[in-house]
Amino acid sequence: MTSDAYIHKTAGGEPGGPLLFVFHGTGADENQFLGLGRDLMPEATVVAPRGDVSEHGAARYFRRTGEGVYDMDDLGRATRKMVEFVRTHVDEKKPSAVFGLGYSNGANILASILFAAPGLFDKAVLMHPLIPFEPQVDSTLDGTQVLMTAGQRDPICPPALTQKLEADLRKLGADVELLWHEGGHEIRQPEILGAEAFLSTAPAKGAFT
Repeated sequence: MTSDAYIHKTAGGEPGGPLLFVFHGTGADENQFLGLGRDLMPEATVVAPRGDVSEHGAARYFRRTGEGVYDMDDLGRATRKMVEFVRTHVDEKKPSAVFGLGYSNGANILASILFAAPGLFDKAVLMHPLIPFEPQVDSTLDGTQVLMTAGQRDPICPPALTQKLEADLRKLGADVELLWHEGGHEIRQPEILGAEAFLSTAPAKGAFT
């Protein structure tokens, strides 16, 4: 696996500083959160990969057969590929910490990475994730800090599944915060402010390996 396994853009960063990976939603691309990543963490190197699956021309990270119905084999493929992509960049940059931020489909691939590779990310911001399956984790997520954001009227990510994911992450040992807004699937300003505050604090001691 090379650092160019995905079409991606990289921005900013201080040598030895943190790495921030940003994952777009369905139909967007590597530009969606590149600027936001720079704004949230000016000291970080931001890496923004583009999903390698096309759904009627809309970029995604893995295939689905319907709304909320995932092709689990392809999710496994995509997760393994993205884990190696992240690890390659980590090995090259040797950062002080590794953070992730994803929205919708991007939050789903980021959550899947957390399950598949515990300890790879120190902190993760999951904006409107939808995980309609039971997470399988070989170890624990002890030391991983997660901020979840969600809409109380989100027609794509039902609140009950958001709460289940929160409970699953806690059972696996993650330190989880959950931030709601009154709207739907859109990102609102309180989420941006919450992500900024969450990412600005140092990871828990010993979280990064």
